[in-house]
Amino acid sequence: MTLMIKKLSDFLKMMIVLLVPLGLVGCGINNIPTFEEQAKASWSNVLNQYQRRSDLIPNLIETVKGFAAHEKKVLTEVVEARGKATSFQIPKDILTNPQSFEQFQKIQGSLSGALGRLLAVVERYPELKSSQNFLTLQTQLEGTENRIAVARGDYIQSVKHYNTELKTIPGRWWRSLVYPDSEPMEVFTVEAEKTKVPEVKF
Repeated sequence: MTLMIKKLSDFLKMMIVLLVPLGLVGCGINNIPTFEEQAKASWSNVLNQYQRRSDLIPNLIETVKGFAAHEKKVLTEVVEARGKATSFQIPKDILTNPQSFEQFQKIQGSLSGALGRLLAVVERYPELKSSQNFLTLQTQLEGTENRIAVARGDYIQSVKHYNTELKTIPGRWWRSLVYPDSEPMEVFTVEAEKTKVPEVKF
């Protein structure tokens, strides 16, 4: 009888050892690191798309300069904005540091604005608009801007899942017990100027 109780006791211990980890996995203990890695991967894609855009700019500048050299102010703005964007040292904690994230977003927004002004100037130069080299660069740049928008959207969704997990139960519990260093991540916002409704005057 004692041997039977001992075997039963050993069996129950073994079942507990096997079932507790399964129960923990089912309770979402791995959600925080999983969502964090997904958000970081999405962030890397955002950076790749911004780098791709930055790499296209020197060729675009050279092409426009050949046709519209006297548009020096606009060309200089693009070159300076690209310089700021490429020289910005991205801190390791940028995803959880509101000031650094905002600064990064502002710098990239300035480059977007300068490129927009450059492409608006091009409208005055029909010979430039018909240049095959320019058309190719313009298409690549437009495609890159679309990729940036998609990458930012994917990043925002990933961060939403991660931040929600940190704020809701059982994620809040797991954060306090197992992942105390996990911090909410920043998301992109729309600049105030872009949300203003344009005035229409007749």
